[in-house]
Amino acid sequence: MELALHVAQWSKDPSTKVGAVIVKPDKRIVSVGYNGFPSGVCDHEERYAERAVKYKFVSHAERNALDNVSQDVTGCTLYSTLQPCPDCAKSIIQKGIAEVVTIIDETRKELLDEFMNYSYIMFKEANVCIYRIDDVSN
Repeated sequence: MELALHVAQWSKDPSTKVGAVIVKPDKRIVSVGYNGFPSGVCDHEERYAERAVKYKFVSHAERNALDNVSQDVTGCTLYSTLQPCPDCAKSIIQKGIAEVVTIIDETRKELLDEFMNYSYIMFKEANVCIYRIDDVSN
């Protein structure tokens, strides 16, 4: 999770920096990703300033980690510094990720809970283990 937190800092998004790391069962790193615009798309500051515009352009950290992978990730664990949204959950499930570890963000908990509940429903039905941690120092 510490590496995911580090990778999150690579994001140019001034308000929400998210990182994701995919690892094999033996903890070898397979891929990393952070939230940002797709390669080649102009990521000017003004596009990040307006939330509605930003959301149209940004690829989530989890999706970027999955898109950057060059090998089969079946059975791997994905660490994310924010709860995966339903769209990312779909991709995580389709790629065969076995576990998702995410940080509980108490500052955004009420906002995220209803929306993210769909992610947890899909993870449960697809037998993807989800672990929510609130202390990354351990």
